[in-house]
Amino acid sequence: MSDRPLWQPAAERIAAANLTAFARAAGLSTDYAQLHRWSIEAPADFWSRVWDFCGVIGEKGSTVLVDGDKMPGARWFPDARLNYAENLLRRRDETTALVFRGEDKIARRMTHAELYLRVARLAAAMKAEGIVAGDVVAAYMPNMPETLIALLAASSIGAIFTSASPDFGVQGVLDRFGQVDPKLLFVADGYFYNGKEIDTLGKTREIAARLPSLRKVIVSPYVHETGHDLSSIPHALMRGDFVAPHRAVREIEFVRLPFEHPLYILYSSGTTGVPKCIVHCAGGALLQHLKEHRLQSDIRPGDRLFYFTTCGWMMWNWLASALASEATLLLYDGSPFVGRGHVLFDYAQAEGMTHFGTSAKFIDACAKIDLKPRQTHDLSALRTIFSTGSPLAPESFDYVYRDWKRDVQLASISGGTDIVSCFVLGNPWQPVWRGEIQCAGLGMAVDVYDEDGKPAAVHEKGELVCTKPFPSMPVGFWNDADGAKYRAAYFERFPGIWCHGDFAEKTAHGGFIIHGRSDATLNPGGVRIGTAEIYRQVEKLPEVLESIVIGQDWDHDVRVVLFVKLKEGLTLDEELVKRIKEQIRANTTPRHVPAKVLQVADIPRTKSGKIVELAVREVVHGRAVKNIEALANPEALEYFRNRPELSV
Repeated sequence: MSDRPLWQPAAERIAAANLTAFARAAGLSTDYAQLHRWSIEAPADFWSRVWDFCGVIGEKGSTVLVDGDKMPGARWFPDARLNYAENLLRRRDETTALVFRGEDKIARRMTHAELYLRVARLAAAMKAEGIVAGDVVAAYMPNMPETLIALLAASSIGAIFTSASPDFGVQGVLDRFGQVDPKLLFVADGYFYNGKEIDTLGKTREIAARLPSLRKVIVSPYVHETGHDLSSIPHALMRGDFVAPHRAVREIEFVRLPFEHPLYILYSSGTTGVPKCIVHCAGGALLQHLKEHRLQSDIRPGDRLFYFTTCGWMMWNWLASALASEATLLLYDGSPFVGRGHVLFDYAQAEGMTHFGTSAKFIDACAKIDLKPRQTHDLSALRTIFSTGSPLAPESFDYVYRDWKRDVQLASISGGTDIVSCFVLGNPWQPVWRGEIQCAGLGMAVDVYDEDGKPAAVHEKGELVCTKPFPSMPVGFWNDADGAKYRAAYFERFPGIWCHGDFAEKTAHGGFIIHGRSDATLNPGGVRIGTAEIYRQVEKLPEVLESIVIGQDWDHDVRVVLFVKLKEGLTLDEELVKRIKEQIRANTTPRHVPAKVLQVADIPRTKSGKIVELAVREVVHGRAVKNIEALANPEALEYFRNRPELSV
């Protein structure tokens, strides 16, 4: 481990940071450990100050926290009244609110004034259709402006918004929306991916026919401006026709509701059964995102924030909220590798991107094809790079600082759909250390517990936990009236403590390393091994594009089995197997070395790009995968089924 950080913020950057102004207002210095300690020891004071510093629009009330010793059970801002959309639409001027690119085919931009008007008219159309606070509005849409407008219109009247990306299959959508009975369904006529035009109206027809709760299906033109025959889709009409009677509307009647009023329904990945419907509240999501954007990410008015995401991943919700920090949203839909992998860097250069968000897998893929954007693009405006979705390997840190930009904050972040935010992430005061997430989020009492439920020592691996309540905890699961499913999901392992399901360790620098999901942890000989520890070593080899590792039940124990996807044209031979095993043994322990190394043509993943160790493990053991519709490429499971090499 190097004794020098990869990046250190300049004194000028620290002085200008939002976090510095916040700390000074609280009477504290620029010592992150001190600030974090205060934020979890005095949560009512901290979150009240976040509300004030970030200028939340609404009535805060006189009480911040009730039953703060209960988890679940704590209540935040019980007297408050606010509206999420009102906070995001605080500007109505002619500056740019959002920019949109649909691969290299479509480019649009929209001012704050135009965005406000479009939301006003759509909200009026929703109300005319009888939509009221508490109704569910769903979107089966690309990451395009019309999806964001639907979210804002729904939340302006207190409706609950839920979304899925258009690459989901019919059953995958029904597994989600079928549980929550939406009254409106927003769709597009198709989308682009890797240069291809993909129709979605056929799937929409099946979905609409099987959602009896729907009053209307509203279709946005995207791949075609005209020529839509909607006669076979129940209750369908074009978006323009839906809002046409309300074109004179110019104001939004924001409905201010309690802090805990539902805003979103998000879904667990659903790879082990029907997805859980996770309900998040408007106040919690807004306040947590404001904290993460303004304080942790140093987003300022006029900054240009990009995150590569679909509407089926919580990072889309996180991105949308940045309007409340007066950032310009840079939306992108399609493949990130259009134009030989340069399309996102072209976007960054053209728009003066200040914050670039993506997945660890994208960074690794760029390294594999030897992209060097530092040499090919002007990234001078870029201050921060975010990475999430899976652990970011130390070698990926090296690659970013070598081939993307030297003076940039690389903030690996980790949290999830469960909290629609982060437990661990970055901050603008501290250095970036190779392979480490910088810190725990302010107001988040994050720790790592050992098997006995005690705080683990530095560099001792264990369960990532949160020991105190925070505002963006779910208000519950849909159709879980007594909260039994909710408590079982997070509080069963350690009563009264949120157990997140990540295998992690604390570092000597006050940071964190995530080693993968706990339920995918390998246990050969009873020793717990995080899957990311193996991936970091295997994917250093130039021949290996990506890999997936599982534990196979074998001879009254568990043996480690590694599957590798190689560069096109390569075949796994004994020499490469030997090098893979040597690489793992030399950099981890003999326990990490797989008993079997096998080649596969593809690796299954969820719609948000996460590989699915549990689904592969089920297939290898001859068990059914409970929710195949959660996968982006379910056909890849066949490469793991009935492998003769795994019977000996």
